Parts: sequence; C-alpha cells; structure tokens
Amino acid sequence: MGVLQPDEGEVRWQDRPLDFETRRRFGYMPEERGLYAKMRVGEQLEYFGRLNGMSPAQAKRSADELLERLGLTERRGSEVDSLSLGNQQRVQLAVALIHQPEMLILDEPFSGLDPIAVDALAEVLVERTAAGVPVVFSSHQLDLVERLCDSIGIIAGGRMVAVGTVAELRRRERHKRLRVVLADAPDGWADQLPGTIVAKDGDEVVLEPYDDQEVLRQVTRLGRVEHFGWVEPRLSEIFREVVA
Repeated sequence: MGVLQPDEGEVRWQDRPLDFETRRRFGYMPEERGLYAKMRVGEQLEYFGRLNGMSPAQAKRSADELLERLGLTERRGSEVDSLSLGNQQRVQLAVALIHQPEMLILDEPFSGLDPIAVDALAEVLVERTAAGVPVVFSSHQLDLVERLCDSIGIIAGGRMVAVGTVAELRRRERHKRLRVVLADAPDGWADQLPGTIVAKDGDEVVLEPYDDQEVLRQVTRLGRVEHFGWVEPRLSEIFREVVA
C-alpha cells in the first residue's frame, strides 16, 4: 500500500508496478482503526467515498447499500466511538469497500471480534471474492485462515517459508498421524500398537505409526474398530512445523 518503502524488489499488479493511482482503486483496512471517532457513521462512509473520487450521489448510494448489507442502517447517525468493537470493525470494512475497489487488502480483520461479528465479516468477504474481487489479508487466527483462504503463505523471519492451498500444505507435513477408536478397548491396548502415541483418551488414540497396516491388523485383533483413519493436520500444526 506504499506505507513503507521496500528495501528491494517491487510489488506488481496486473503485471505493472504499483503506483498511487492504482492503489486508490484498492480497499485497505488497517489493524488499527483509521476512523474519526466523533464523526457519524453515515457521514464517515460518504466522506471516505468522496476521498476516493466518488460524487456525493455515488458516495451516498454506496454508503446506503453497505450499511444495509452490514446491518448498520440503524446506526447511521451514531458516532463511531459509541459503537461496539464488532460494529466499529464493520464500519472499518465498509470504509474499505465504499468505492467498490478492485482488490481488498486487510490487516488482522477479525481481531477482537465475537463469533457473530466474525461470521458477518467473513460472509461479506466471501461474497466479494465470488464477484471477482481478490482479498488479501494477514491473520494469526489460523482457524479462520484455514476456513476462508484459497491460497496461504506463511512468513517467518521476513521470508515466505511455505505457500499453497491448505491441501497442499497438509501434504507436505512430515508427521502423518492415525486416529483409532476401539469399542470396549482392553486396558493398555494402545501400548501394543507399533508407533509413537501422540494422544490417548480411553477408547481413542492418535499415533504416528511405524506401519499403518500393522496397526490395523493389531487393532482388529483387540476389538471392534469404530474408526481408523489419517488425521489431517490443522493449519496451526503446519505453521509450527514450517517456522521451527
């Protein structure tokens, strides 16, 4: 977004270096709210629309649509600092969307939000991507990244250490784990399995097997198998693996 100058390299959009006019066509949502606390919500959206080159009529029409879509119509006349954290975040997103940008760049957009506010913002972002607007965001809430993103990049020490879809990142995980559930399991049953036990809870065990087929043979002799399958690593586990 041009806030800081890079030490080297360049950022390109549609195969051209970014300039000021190109950035004006982007929507940007910083982690720290860039809102005027004492300005009313509706006025604020129209003001930012005008800053982005919209006419007064265009800015008002876009503001009305966004207020309705984000459930803020009744708060149009409220000052920003009177809103809840979740509603402030919705206003911040509306500011980023007011001029119908061709790309969205968001920094920790879900920080501090309750689950209802998270769902509302996520739904809007999914709608935008479905309409062909790329959304790039940074977040440490990896469950949301896993749920929403088509492509993921993990940065450590200023370098991209992993990139790909969730499925691609899962395939590169070194430690494959099995989850086994055995009905009416005898005492000490998991200790008889060939592998390293990662977690154990009564009839259920997760292990890193030396030989998955041998594990299957063993558990079928020990009792009735209710579940036997590979555990897909969560993104948080992949993150720990690649940044270690």
